[in-house]
Amino acid sequence: MDKKLLLIFVKNPEKGKVKTRLAKTVGNDKAYNTYLRLLDYTMKVAAMTEAQKQIWYSSFIDHEDGFESQPTGRPKHSGGSVTKFEKKLQRGENLGARMQNAFQDGFKGEYGKIVIIGSDCPGITSEIIEEAFTELDGKDVVIGPSEDGGYYLLGLKKMIPGIFEDISWSTEDVFSETVKVLKNEKMDYGLLPTLNDIDTEEDLRKSDFE
Repeated sequence: MDKKLLLIFVKNPEKGKVKTRLAKTVGNDKAYNTYLRLLDYTMKVAAMTEAQKQIWYSSFIDHEDGFESQPTGRPKHSGGSVTKFEKKLQRGENLGARMQNAFQDGFKGEYGKIVIIGSDCPGITSEIIEEAFTELDGKDVVIGPSEDGGYYLLGLKKMIPGIFEDISWSTEDVFSETVKVLKNEKMDYGLLPTLNDIDTEEDLRKSDFE
C-alpha cells in the first residue's frame, strides 16, 4: 500500500498580508479574520484525512499556532490514523518552485501518493481529499479545479516538473496551462469537483464564510 502524504500550504496569518484582494473591498480586519477561519477549517478537514500531514508555512514555522506538530521523520499513529502535523518552511522563487520542492521532498521520503491543498477553499472536505488519493490508484495526476481558473488541489504519484514551470501563477490560466502540460506529456489525469476559493468579496458572498 502506497504511503500517502498530504501537504497543506499556508500563509502565515499577518494582518494586511493575507487575502489582500479581499481586503481591498472589505478591509484588513475582515480579510484577516476570514483567513483565520479558513485556516482553522482547512486544518480540521486535514486532521480527518487518512494520510501523513505536513504544514508548509510561507514565512516562518509557527510553533505557537495551536496545530500539533511532530519531530521530522517520526509520524505518530493512533487507531490507524495519523493525528499529528509535521511543520516545514516553503522555499522557492514562486509558487511553482515552492510546490515542486515540497513534492520532491515527499517523494524522497518514499511517499507513493502526494496531495497538496491550500488554505482558502471552504468547500473542500476530507472526503474530497480521500477521493484524490483513490484517483491516484489509476491516474498519474488528480486536479481539483477552482472556479477562478486555478486549482485547489493537486495530487501526484511521481514528479512531473513541467506542471510547476512556466505556469502563469495567480491567474485564470493556471488550470488550463497545467492540463496542457499534462496532455503534451501524455499523462493520464483525473478531475475532482470544481470548487470556489475565497479571493474576493464576491467569492466571500457566495460562501458560507460571510
